[in-house]
Amino acid sequence: MAAFGVWKYRNLAELDPEQSAILVQFSNGKLTNSENVEFQLHKNIHRNHPRKKHQLILSAETDRLTYVGNNFGPSALKCNSLCKYFVGVLNKRTGKMEVYDAQLFNMQPFFPGESAIEGDTSEKGTSYREKMDSLIEAFGTNKQKRALSSRRMNRVGNETLQIAVAKAAENIIEKKGVTAITSEATQFESQDKSVFLPPCHADADKPEDVYKFEDLISSTEYQAIKAHNELPKISAAEEICKLAQTGNYSFFVLESLKSLPQEENSRGHKYHCLHYLQILIRLHNLKDRELKQKDSLGSDVADIVKSSLMKKFTVLTYNNGRVKHVMPASMKAKTVAHIIALALHISSFQIDLTYLQRDLKISENRILDIARAMGLKIAKKKVDIPGGTAEDHKLATLSLPLDVRTKLHGRKRKKMT
Repeated sequence: MAAFGVWKYRNLAELDPEQSAILVQFSNGKLTNSENVEFQLHKNIHRNHPRKKHQLILSAETDRLTYVGNNFGPSALKCNSLCKYFVGVLNKRTGKMEVYDAQLFNMQPFFPGESAIEGDTSEKGTSYREKMDSLIEAFGTNKQKRALSSRRMNRVGNETLQIAVAKAAENIIEKKGVTAITSEATQFESQDKSVFLPPCHADADKPEDVYKFEDLISSTEYQAIKAHNELPKISAAEEICKLAQTGNYSFFVLESLKSLPQEENSRGHKYHCLHYLQILIRLHNLKDRELKQKDSLGSDVADIVKSSLMKKFTVLTYNNGRVKHVMPASMKAKTVAHIIALALHISSFQIDLTYLQRDLKISENRILDIARAMGLKIAKKKVDIPGGTAEDHKLATLSLPLDVRTKLHGRKRKKMT
């Protein structure tokens, strides 16, 4: 005959807290001898308080340590509030099982002198980090001790630096006053575009004098480019197509090769400018780890040009005991602004920003913001592309009078209505 059983559920409303089932887990692993453990359950004396009347503290005494767990406070397990636990007691003689509500306690080692509740450690002035540091000092490996010593020295150094900065700020405020400092900050904010834009002569009479050529390429760089210029002097469409297949030239440079002047001096000057522009585009697209490579800008770049570009468009940083060049966002913007200014000289002060944007691998909004900050007028134009279709391109024109923005503005978010 098949065996069967009957179970009866008994909730906490029918029982005292002492009669409900208690499940325990030890935070430092299983006990080697779980038989010689003496448990004691302590309940809150405020039996009429709606919250405190269910607060329990469970202690477990072993031969070596005392463990304490509770069902409230920061050290209580969150799972007690997320799910319910049950314990069933089966009577084999009658075949009936009584099911009780149960609570899970996380038992942690308790050391004399500390509070049973984890949250009290901060009130006694000894945090968890300080206790761990004490253990590392007493029992840690040499590597852990060195890391602890280094962390403490850094903490002392940071505190000293913060005190020095605060004292220096107080001295500056006392000497200059709040009004003067606010005025200087406003003036600096209005001049923040000069950090990345090339020198601008907004009152110039001719477009070529707004961003002067000598401010973009020094005479030393120009002479070095003439000596190392390997850009072939070609104009045939087939030869330009061959250059495009190499992948070494940007689309803007390839398009500019199709409209070179016939006069020899003007033709050579435009070649040199295109060569320098191509170097700037390569520099902009390099990643920080590629800046340290020997021929990262190409083997056709003179050393004097490379060192000048590194000094002008990168910053030095010290990391892991080494000094290296990096290009933060401000230097990237500065490079884009110089590329736009040089492209204006090459293309009679009207350029296709869409081609440059694709060559520089940046967003359209970014290059439009920089172009507007330079005072350029933006227009839209349909451009035919292979396949018999047309696409919208953005054109930038340098015309007088110059509409110079005071600072670089990002796109404003639309307000929800």
